Amino acid sequence: MPDHAEPADLRDVALLLRTGDDVAVATRDLAEGRVLRHDGGDLTVVTPVPRGHKIALRDLAEGARVHKYGQVIGRATTSIRAGEQVHAHNLGMDAVERDYEFGTGRVTIAPATEERTFEGFPRANGTVGTRNYVGIVTSVNCSAATARMIADQFRGPVMDAWPHVDGVVALAHDSGCGLVPASEGGRILRRTLRGYATHPNIGGLIVLGLGCEMLGVQTLLADLNAPADTLIERMTIQETGGVRATVRAGTDVVRAMLDRLNERRRQTVPASKLVLGLNCGGSDGYSGITANPALGHASDLLVAQGATTVLAETPEVFGAEHLLTRRAVNREVGQRLLDRIAWWHAYVEAGGGTLDNNPSPGNKAGGLTTILEKSLGAVAKGGSAPLTAVYEYAEPVTEPGFTFMDTPGYDPVSVTGLVAGGATVVCFTTGRGSVLGGKPAPVIKIATNSEVFERMRDDMDLDTGGIVTGATTIEAAGAEIFETILAVASGRLTASEDLDLGRDEFVPWQLGAVT
Repeated sequence: MPDHAEPADLRDVALLLRTGDDVAVATRDLAEGRVLRHDGGDLTVVTPVPRGHKIALRDLAEGARVHKYGQVIGRATTSIRAGEQVHAHNLGMDAVERDYEFGTGRVTIAPATEERTFEGFPRANGTVGTRNYVGIVTSVNCSAATARMIADQFRGPVMDAWPHVDGVVALAHDSGCGLVPASEGGRILRRTLRGYATHPNIGGLIVLGLGCEMLGVQTLLADLNAPADTLIERMTIQETGGVRATVRAGTDVVRAMLDRLNERRRQTVPASKLVLGLNCGGSDGYSGITANPALGHASDLLVAQGATTVLAETPEVFGAEHLLTRRAVNREVGQRLLDRIAWWHAYVEAGGGTLDNNPSPGNKAGGLTTILEKSLGAVAKGGSAPLTAVYEYAEPVTEPGFTFMDTPGYDPVSVTGLVAGGATVVCFTTGRGSVLGGKPAPVIKIATNSEVFERMRDDMDLDTGGIVTGATTIEAAGAEIFETILAVASGRLTASEDLDLGRDEFVPWQLGAVT
């Protein structure tokens, strides 16, 4: 029987997210001619509407503001008929002018009545790791290949000799020489590398340079505030005698570190010691309906335990930043977020773009149209807890509670900043199907819809598609994410870890003058 032959209740085929919204989100493909019962009347689908895309619930005049989530997501670029698909062909950006409020929408997150724990690696400075790695941090791209050669000696079954160590990771990058150290980019790179060098998941550290670079080994190690129990060695290829000699020497150093790190054991520690990074990539029309709000609920559960969660991706907050400033603990915190967004406007304008260059083609294929719409769904990852702090890229995250870090929307760069800031676990939501991994911090991938979860089962850890079908709720899915975070923090492998992903996702943000 054709899909449009029998009338259906709108609630059975689409989601109305807020009373008064101008659009609903289709939960299945809607064929032209399908009749939907809505508010006591009939709504006829006048153009095909793919699953995850928006359908107009009423006639909208050209220039009219279009609402979803109870917020403006853009303006109609032409007249839109009730029952028509609403997307890039008829919806465009709206000028964003806000009267920002600070702290007016704060919600108190009551402390949890039951203290939860996980099995982690306590460090001498009071932080707790969720993994036990040897990290080879390169000061310059010239030492990247050598670092990888050393790390490759410890891949696969050879690591069975050290069952209490999670691996050896080469943290190699494409910069470090020609980059002016005092420039903004130089400061960011140094901060990022030092953040990894002091990370709770790094028990053993080799800082490896060439020997003549502008950002040298000594510069990276100067006044390094690493835990006192971190095993640290420094090497340069020129002093050691070239690549082959450095690989041999580095392999010996790593083997000695592994013997010592293998003596460490996981211990029961409070969940308050967790630092969770919140990120998304390959978003679709369901991201802001399923996985993101479910992750937001998990974030609130962690905050209630006294833990820290960190939202990121500043370009994907633009348009929804007013919702975060209302949650700021004070005006200073809220203003710091606005200052970072102002920086981004100048940054993209200098590059000939605008912040609405995001969403990506994949996002649009999944049903997202403007950055306003995408951001409203993206901030849902942050739950409802007060915003306690705003950090620049790769800054050490020191405040407990829900926080924010300024990062690009590009996934590897964003997650690199979060981990450099101290995130010991990362939750990553995706609707199109991202395969991102991470080392030394594990990445939990959460599918926004069951189709992607089933199609990419080897790459996904959790499925939140049941929120759309009614098989589960945001709260139940959030509780499942929370329990998964504790299990992964205690050593359970994620899908990306099982695939040994994460070696290529260390991508520091590159800015600044290169000479």
